[in-house]
Amino acid sequence: MTVSVMDLALYAGALLILFLTPGPVWVAMIARTLSGGMAAAVPLALGVTVGDVVWPFLAIVGVSLVLETHAHLMTVLRWVAVLTFVIMGLAILRNAGGGIARDSRLTRPGRWAGFLAGLAAILGNPKAILFYMGILPGFFDLSRLTAADIAAIVALSAAIPLLGNLALALFIGRARRLLSSPAAVRRTNIAAGGMMLLVAVAIALG
Repeated sequence: MTVSVMDLALYAGALLILFLTPGPVWVAMIARTLSGGMAAAVPLALGVTVGDVVWPFLAIVGVSLVLETHAHLMTVLRWVAVLTFVIMGLAILRNAGGGIARDSRLTRPGRWAGFLAGLAAILGNPKAILFYMGILPGFFDLSRLTAADIAAIVALSAAIPLLGNLALALFIGRARRLLSSPAAVRRTNIAAGGMMLLVAVAIALG
């Protein structure tokens, strides 16, 4: 492998920060767990995980192909990653007090409905691959990645959100109280936005 443990750890931390930012999938996980328990929540989490495997893999392959002919773009992409986290962090801070949007498509009952809803939520969002294309070069030199490196990166991209979603389902009572409190949502968003800005600084100084 060419990537270091510290590189992977920093990337895992960024993924965790992104997961901790409340969003529609949080609401779907809570609604499905309340209505059908873990049996209803797991299919949704697995559907989201498929997208969390596909998008970073495609992003790595796509950016790597570009870098084969334009190696100098690595520096540009690194600063794109910095800018991405700064924009995301500031956007979350600006809307820290906003509520969490609900998406009824994610809460339909049934195992297959849950799986397909999770899959559609992640694969139906073209911004996902743009996000990965924007941030991955900030953590790794994509022109030097080996098959083992790619496997590790993709595994982290899938494992962190999956574990987070399952943990959210297990502690559904606490999550429900969090979502019912605007003050708690605001604090969570402020913390997540601030941490994203710190990630941007770490990439810029790395």
